[in-house]
Amino acid sequence: MGCAISGLVPKQVGDVIDDVPIVHLTDEHREIIKETWKVIQENIAKVGIIMFVGLFETHPECKDVFFLFRDVEDLERLRNNKELQTHGLRIMHFIEKSVARLNQMERLDQLILDLGKSHYRYNSPPKYYMYVGAEFIRAVQPILKDNWTSEVEEAWKTLFLYITSIMKQGYVEEEKNQRNTMANTRRERPEKRLNVI
Repeated sequence: MGCAISGLVPKQVGDVIDDVPIVHLTDEHREIIKETWKVIQENIAKVGIIMFVGLFETHPECKDVFFLFRDVEDLERLRNNKELQTHGLRIMHFIEKSVARLNQMERLDQLILDLGKSHYRYNSPPKYYMYVGAEFIRAVQPILKDNWTSEVEEAWKTLFLYITSIMKQGYVEEEKNQRNTMANTRRERPEKRLNVI
């Protein structure tokens, strides 16, 4: 079966850094994403739930990151779990913001970078990020029905690879920042730390 990336890598990728392909969103990708988002947006809550239930079904180890429902085994209970519904909507709103910023790449990059940094603080490692993209794509295919084409699939795969690569950057940056902060705190002289208290 391979890793999550294997089925998600679009045809046109650049280099690979730390197992994450570096991709570039073309104008065609952006237009396809914006057009199909209009249909997906009508089913935003449904997609969020389908995406997470699918994620936990195919990659149960991902539940370990979510302390609120890590012990819920019954998928039907998960579908009705308010916290899961809320988190699914939160992810869908992030995607909505990303789509809205497709023509403002600096703002999009900052949004994604910040999300990666926050995922470090939540202890949600990058190895799970690609799984979310794959499950999103699986969830929206039936919603788009006949509008789902290889070009649509390629555009969404490219977007999620783009998001994953920048989130991973943010995660690594925050990890380094936290290490530096801890190292600097340890290097302070003991009497200096006492003065702070």
